[in-house]
Order: sequence, then structure tokens, then C-alpha cells
Amino acid sequence: MLTYLTSGESHGSQLTAIIDGFPAGFHVDIDKINYQLARRQKGYGRGGRMKIERDKVEVVSGLRYGYTLGSPITFIIHNKDWKNWTKIMPLVGAMSDDLNLKEKSLAYGKTKPRPGHADLSGAIKYNHQDMRNVLERASARETAAKVAIGALARQLLEHFQIRFASHVIRIGRVALSTKYKIKDFSAFVKKAENSPVRCINKSTEQKMIEAIKTAKKKRDSLGGIAEIIIRGVPVGLGSYAQSFRRLDGLLAGALMSIPSVKGVEIGLGFKSASLMGSQVHDEIYYKKGSDLPAKGFYRTSNNAGGIEGGITNGEDIVLKIAAKPISTLNKPLKTVDIKTKKPAQAIVERADNCVVPALGVIGEAVTALVLADVFLEKFGSDNMAEIESNYKAFLKSPF
Repeated sequence: MLTYLTSGESHGSQLTAIIDGFPAGFHVDIDKINYQLARRQKGYGRGGRMKIERDKVEVVSGLRYGYTLGSPITFIIHNKDWKNWTKIMPLVGAMSDDLNLKEKSLAYGKTKPRPGHADLSGAIKYNHQDMRNVLERASARETAAKVAIGALARQLLEHFQIRFASHVIRIGRVALSTKYKIKDFSAFVKKAENSPVRCINKSTEQKMIEAIKTAKKKRDSLGGIAEIIIRGVPVGLGSYAQSFRRLDGLLAGALMSIPSVKGVEIGLGFKSASLMGSQVHDEIYYKKGSDLPAKGFYRTSNNAGGIEGGITNGEDIVLKIAAKPISTLNKPLKTVDIKTKKPAQAIVERADNCVVPALGVIGEAVTALVLADVFLEKFGSDNMAEIESNYKAFLKSPF
């Protein structure tokens, strides 16, 4: 079973991620992990923090000569901004008395919770009078650690010809209306990566950029929707035997854990509720001798999004994730001071005004972690040699 933990505060010294259950004998490409971290930081609408950090992973356990040992793998991502917060965020001892005006504003007065953030509920849950103790861990900065271990899981899946893509289909009221079908997967990925908002249509891209500019001028924020596509996933991952093993449930839960995500669709999603069954369900065909992922069975539509009965059916896995506008606004909303209980304006922290271009990248990482786990459940062992043998045997087995 593949399990992981992350730790670290947004303005602490580092983020740490530990992943356990990863098979031995896999060669890890650190450059590919760093590439995914760089992708997460890009995108029009990102804030000043992205200009400070240049996220790179440091491996401190679980590898030797670049190969996995089968023991827990530990990644560290150092926070460059930590040097500016050492007086404010000491791990031990009291806070420094030698603070300048800016440091004092960051260190004190975090008693006015932001609507939409974890500030108030977190403060009540953990009995914190200083909401700095909440917002540091509730911050989406944690997703950098998740992207790092997700990039490792992705490498394992890519070894078995499973490929990932994502793109933005909505920012605010601007939506991609162009119908598309992915014929050349690599070209599709390249088109999305070359866009500052990760949109595959140039006209829609410009409208999205203008929407972000308008929101920024208004000191406001924007949400949106990203779509994730995974191609080459073999049939049979997941299970209907127990509800907690259903792959659609596992994916939805993991994707909903991404900060700001408020909705997940698989395939046709909510639209399927308004259609007749004959318009929704993907008819099945067969081509003898085919090397298709579902052993010769295929569909001409993919409304199911690659999952039926909690199990992959060999078609592309297609997921959509909807993120609300981020809850830190430069024009703060009304709130209540938790100490005085009097009306106030919410605290303002340095933040992006649109994170949607990074949403798909984070979604890819989270999806890779879930798929790697069910892949190892189906074909897994403690080492790569046996996994490869099991996988090849499955592909060759008749049905």
C-alpha cells in the first residue's frame, strides 16, 4: 500500500514529504520531479511568493545510487522565504523583540479571520488565539510537497506507458467552448504548457488573461475549472467489492483535498443527470487482436470518464476539478475580531489572485498518487522486476 505524509509551514524552514510502500529497484529522475515543481509555480495570476521560491527537491532517504530501496522515501523542499521569517516563526523559544514594522504586522494581530479560509474554524478547533498558527499549515504552499511525491508516483506510471495531461477550461466566467478530441497527446500537452493560463485555445486564453487583470484591478480573486486526462491506464484498477476501494471515490476524495477545490466531475459528470440513459452510457465494441488497454474492447464515446463500477475500463480517465476564488483578498471582506468580537475587516496576506493555471498540475500529482496505489495493488510487489513480470503477464493473458 502506498502511503504518504507531508509536513511543514508555509513560512517555515522547509516542507517535508515521506512516501512509503514504493517498490525497490526503480530509478528516480530528480530533474523530472523538479520540472513538475516548476510547472506548479507558473501561470498568469500567481503572486509574489512565486518570484521568491525556486522549488527543488532534496532526497534524504530511501534511495541509493538513484534507485529506490523499498524503504520510506523522504523529500525536502527548502523555503527560501524562511530567511525573512526567522524572527516571526521560531520553532523553539519566544518570538524576537527586535522586529521592524513590517515584521510586527506579520507577527501580531492575526485575530480577524478571512471568510472562506480555515482561519476561524481552525482557531476554534485547536484553541489558537493567534491565527498565524492556523494559516501557516492551511496554506496551499503544502501542495508543493504533494506535487513532489506525486511526480515520483507519476514516473512509476509513465514507466508503464501511462500518460498525463491537464488544461484549464474555465477562469471566472470565461470558459473554453471549443470542442476538441485528443488525437496527438504530446501536441495537446505542449499546447497547454505553452499557454500562460494553460488553455489550449488562443482566443479563450486572452479572455482569461483579461479576466484575471480585471479581478486584480478590483483587488479581487477568481476561481475556475481544470480538466485532467490520463491515457493508457489498463482495465481493472480499483474495485466494486468494497465502497472504499472504488476508484472514482478514491480520486474524488483526493482531488477534493486540494485547497480551494469545491467540486469534482468524472467524465460527463453533472450533465449526465439531465440526459436519458441511452445518451449517457458508452456502447461497447470489440476488435480482435487489438492492443487496446481493455483487451480489445473499446468505446466510441467516453461519458463514463474511464471508470465504471469503481474500476478502470481502459478508456482515458477524464476528471474536472472546480476551484473557488482564493479567500485572501486585497480588498478584505467583513469579519469579526476573535478577541474583541467586534466587526472588522479580514486580515490580508500576500497571495495570488488566480491559482487556476496551477490547479491541473496539482491535480495531476494527486491523481498519480491514487493511481500508483491501485496499480501496485493490482500488479504490485516489493520490487520492479516482479511488477513488470506481473504486468506483462496481465497484458498477454487471454479474456
